[in-house]
Amino acid sequence: MGRNGTFRVVAREGFARAGELETPHGIVRTPAFMPVGTAGSVKGLAPWELARLAPEMVLANTYHLLLRPGIEVVAELGGLHRFMGWSGPILTDSGGFQVFSLAQLRRVSQEGVLFRSHIDGTEFLLTPESCMDAQRRLGVDVAMALDVCPALPASRETLEQAVKLTGLWARRCRQALPAGEGPLVFGIVQGGLELDLRRQALEALLPLDFDGYALGGFSVGEPPEAMWQAVGVLAPELPEDRPRYLMGVGTVRDILEAVAAGVDLFDCVIPTRNARNGLLHTSRGPVVVKHARYRGCPEPPDPQCTCPTCQTCSLAYLRHLYLAREAAYVVLATVHNLHFYLTLMRQVRSAIIDGRFAELRQGISADLAAAVEAS
Repeated sequence: MGRNGTFRVVAREGFARAGELETPHGIVRTPAFMPVGTAGSVKGLAPWELARLAPEMVLANTYHLLLRPGIEVVAELGGLHRFMGWSGPILTDSGGFQVFSLAQLRRVSQEGVLFRSHIDGTEFLLTPESCMDAQRRLGVDVAMALDVCPALPASRETLEQAVKLTGLWARRCRQALPAGEGPLVFGIVQGGLELDLRRQALEALLPLDFDGYALGGFSVGEPPEAMWQAVGVLAPELPEDRPRYLMGVGTVRDILEAVAAGVDLFDCVIPTRNARNGLLHTSRGPVVVKHARYRGCPEPPDPQCTCPTCQTCSLAYLRHLYLAREAAYVVLATVHNLHFYLTLMRQVRSAIIDGRFAELRQGISADLAAAVEAS
C-alpha cells in the first residue's frame, strides 16, 4: 500500500466506503469502531481480553495520560503500546475536548490553553507544539491536532472563535509534526451545526495536507437528527483519499447514518459505559440486566452472539453478578458489548463490499425501531 498513512478505498456503495489505512502497527480496515481506552486501558478489560476481541484500532487520550502517569513515564517505559500491552494501532485524542470539559481555570489564547488538572490542581500549558510532542513521545500511530470543542448549543460568535483558533492551532500542529515524521496526524473540522463555518474550517485545513480529517464537536448536546443531517452533508465533502473520522459518536443508529454518508472511523464510550451500567446491546435491542424478568432466565443475552459471555453465561447469572456488584460482571458485560459493536462493524464492511449495505442498514434500523416500540 505504500508509505504509512496511505488510505485506499476498496469498495463503495453510494457514499459508504470500505477502506484500508496503513499504520506502523498494522492495517486498519474501515469502517471501524475504536474502543475507548482513555487512560491506556479499556475499562473492564485486561490487555489479553482486548487482544482477543481484535479491534482494528484503540483510542487513548493525551490529556489523561499527561496528568497521570505523565508522558515521560510512558515514554521511558517504551511507549504506549508496550505500556498498555496492546500491539495494534493506537489513535490518541489531543486532549482538547477534556481540557474544555474537565479542567479547571482555563485560559485560552492563541498560544494554547492554560489549565489546572482536575485531579490535583497542577497547572499545565497545552500548546499545539506540546500536544504533538506528547503524542509523538507516546509512540502512537495516529495523533489528533489540538482543537477547540464548544458544547452545543453555542452562539455563532463562540463557534466562529472555535473555528478560527482550531485553524491556527492546526497549522502549528502540522509544522510540529510534518508529513512522514512521527505518527499520522488528523486535522479536526469544527463549526457546530453551522455548515458555512464547517466548510470554512475545512478550507483552512486542506492546504495542510493532513493524513486524515475528523468531524469534531458533534454529539455534544444537539439532537441526533440534526447531527445526521449535518454529517450527511459534510462527510462527502472531506477529502476522498483520506480517512474520515466522526469523533465521539457511537449509537448504532449514529454509526449507520454516518457510514452511509462516507465516514470511516468512530469512537465512543457507549458500549463500555453501558456495560458497566447494566445495559447490554443485542441483536434484539437493548437488555437491562437488572430487570426482574431475568431473575431466572436461562438464556444468554443474545442467542445469536458468539462472544465468550453469551457462550457461557445466562441472563440470570449476569443479573445476579450485577446486583451483587461483582467485578466479574463488568468484564463479562464489556466483552459482550464490544464484541457486539466490533461484529457490527465487520458486518457493515462486508455488506459494503458485497453491495448490500443499504439492505443491512434498513434491517438494523427496523429492528431498533421494533425494540424501542416493544420496550
